[in-house]
Amino acid sequence: MSASSEPALRIARLRDIDPVVLYRLLRLRVDVFVVEQECPYPELDGRDLEADARMMWIERDGEVLASLRLLNDGDDARIGRVVTDPRGRGRGNAARLMREAMRISAPRSVRLDAQAHLVDWYARFDFTPSGAEFLEDGIPHVPMIARSQAQGS
Repeated sequence: MSASSEPALRIARLRDIDPVVLYRLLRLRVDVFVVEQECPYPELDGRDLEADARMMWIERDGEVLASLRLLNDGDDARIGRVVTDPRGRGRGNAARLMREAMRISAPRSVRLDAQAHLVDWYARFDFTPSGAEFLEDGIPHVPMIARSQAQGS
C-alpha cells in the first residue's frame, strides 16, 4: 500500500485483532491519554474485553492514525477512548470513525463522556449534554447523548 492511499477504516472485536495492531492501538491510547495529557490512570479498564466491545481504527501502511471503542451500555451504545495520533490531527480521521460508529449504532441512542473542551466537536455528530460537568482523573468532562431518531431529541 502506498503512503498516498486512502486510510482504511477497520472494526473488530478484541479477540479478532492482530496482536501487532492491538499493541499499536493500545500504545496510541496510552501515549495520548496517559503521557500527553499527563494523567496516570488505568487505561486498560477491562471494558475492551467485553464480548460485544468493538475497536474501531483508521490505519495506513500499518500505522494506527486514530481509534475509538464502541461498547454496549444497556439499551444504549457508548463511544469511548476517541483518540488521534498527534502527528495526524486535523485530517478528519476521528470524525470518520465517529460517523461510522454512529451509523452502526443506529437506531440506539449513543452516550459518551466528552472532555469539556471537545463538547462542540461532538455536537457535530448530534450529541448534546446530558448532565453536569464532572472531573475524571483531573480533566473536566461532560456526559453527552445522541438520541436515536426513533426516540426523538
